[in-house]
Amino acid sequence: MPEALRVWRNARLATCDAALGTIARGALITRGGHIEWVGEESALGGALAAAGAAGASPEEHDLGGAWVTPGLIDCHTHLVFAGNRADEYAERLRGRSYAEIARAGGGILSTVRAVRAASEQQLFDESAPRLAALTAEGVTTLEIKSGYGLTLADEAKMLRVARQLGRAFPLTVRTTFLAAHTVPPEYQGRADAYVATIADEWLPALAADGLVDAVDVFCESIAFSVAQAQRLYAAARALGIPVKMHAEQLTNMGGTLLAASQRALSSDHLEYAGEAEAAALARSGTVAVLLPVAYYCLGEARKPPVAALRAAGAALAVASDCNPGSAPGTSLLLAMSMATRLFGLTAQEALLGVTRHAAQALGLAAERGVLAPGKTADFVVWNVRSVEELSYWIGFNPRRTVVRAAEVLRWPNTNP
Repeated sequence: MPEALRVWRNARLATCDAALGTIARGALITRGGHIEWVGEESALGGALAAAGAAGASPEEHDLGGAWVTPGLIDCHTHLVFAGNRADEYAERLRGRSYAEIARAGGGILSTVRAVRAASEQQLFDESAPRLAALTAEGVTTLEIKSGYGLTLADEAKMLRVARQLGRAFPLTVRTTFLAAHTVPPEYQGRADAYVATIADEWLPALAADGLVDAVDVFCESIAFSVAQAQRLYAAARALGIPVKMHAEQLTNMGGTLLAASQRALSSDHLEYAGEAEAAALARSGTVAVLLPVAYYCLGEARKPPVAALRAAGAALAVASDCNPGSAPGTSLLLAMSMATRLFGLTAQEALLGVTRHAAQALGLAAERGVLAPGKTADFVVWNVRSVEELSYWIGFNPRRTVVRAAEVLRWPNTNP
């Protein structure tokens, strides 16, 4: 069967592509699930002829002058989990810190207990509504981390559920192995032994099962050291798996400098990073992922060094960080708004942060994140007068239409 040829015309295109920029009256041609041409609508006839469609009648979609962006990409989530930690949020409101709660056996370990007790079906059922909320906002690509199982069987369970969600919902899911999230009870006082187990046993087994797209580590005073992170990075590199980093959220232990030296896909959080980290990220091409919902929910006082990152030329991404502890939110649009108001990003930076730079943070820059020839035809049609509205509205979703691989999604049929 020949691949379907479709024309999407009468659109204002925020391509998020450095070369194409914004096209005030634009059009796209898609063939199969990919974009074949992007440009001014006035050039559409010539483009169709060049595509071999002269005299043909491709399926045509009039977008009514609406703004169109690439499909949104949430490049940092912990979306698969069981239960919640509303009680800990109440404790923080009364003055206890995130680190204090974690050291007392709460925090991540609280969710670990819930995940270990949950079946795969329960995890799927609890996670599906969160994913539905994100897809409803135009998210077409999403990262899901493990890290709440902390045994081989339970980490595998989480990663399998993430893969199942990707099959059940109309979006692309990338899985990240984050067993180095915290030291589990079975290894208390033996963090090095735990890291060795992850590196030598669990990672090769899960990679062989096709469950791991990237490896992450929480490099922090309440988690793992730079040396331990380096041990995991070496294991990932031996298997040809890219790496990521949770770094400088609560202290500065040198995690970002390690990530940059290893050309990690991203280093995320960064509240305690500085000019040295910004320069290193820019040199390496490692994306700085900002997580404003966690910053807000934890009541942090120190912000990521956005001015230094911008001055150095580092790529800035924005993500929801959806998780039960520090960022219980399922709105990437809200994260964009918070990134502009709390961190000082411009509306354009916020948009690039959930499109082009988010794709880079997942190792998907070659296929997603911009509207350009050769890219996957994932895009969103918006009910807005300007793209600045995407980081302006709070609690309102202006999504009109989501197109995934050149197919229009029908709402509300995003639930499996």
